Amino acid sequence: MKRVMAFGTFDIFHEGHKSYLTQAKASGEYLIVVTARDETVLRVKGEWTKNSEDERLEAVKKSGLADEVILGDLEDKYSVINQYRPDVIALGYDQEADLIELRKKLKKFKLQSRIVRLKSYAPERYKSSKLRK
Repeated sequence: MKRVMAFGTFDIFHEGHKSYLTQAKASGEYLIVVTARDETVLRVKGEWTKNSEDERLEAVKKSGLADEVILGDLEDKYSVINQYRPDVIALGYDQEADLIELRKKLKKFKLQSRIVRLKSYAPERYKSSKLRK
């Protein structure tokens, strides 16, 4: 069974998120979604989310698009990759990821996960930062 892992904040869950998760799921058979922790979002984006990590986690679960939904690790954002060992890592069109560091971690974990960059879905309408305003 090909396992896919997708990451996100998922604040104000919307059609763009649904498209992202649908595309991610199409890359394999089992989709694991990692929802960002509140503290991580604050550190990375410099602001709090509208919805708490528990509310965001529940929104992703309710969508029915993921087979498993978990919260990210506060100490080591790569630890979930080592723990779940996905065959595919799906990144959103606008997700900033240090691909060099990610590839180093995959090598360290002895994983040959394929990294895919997914397409946007109406980003001029469906983007949490725009919907929040």
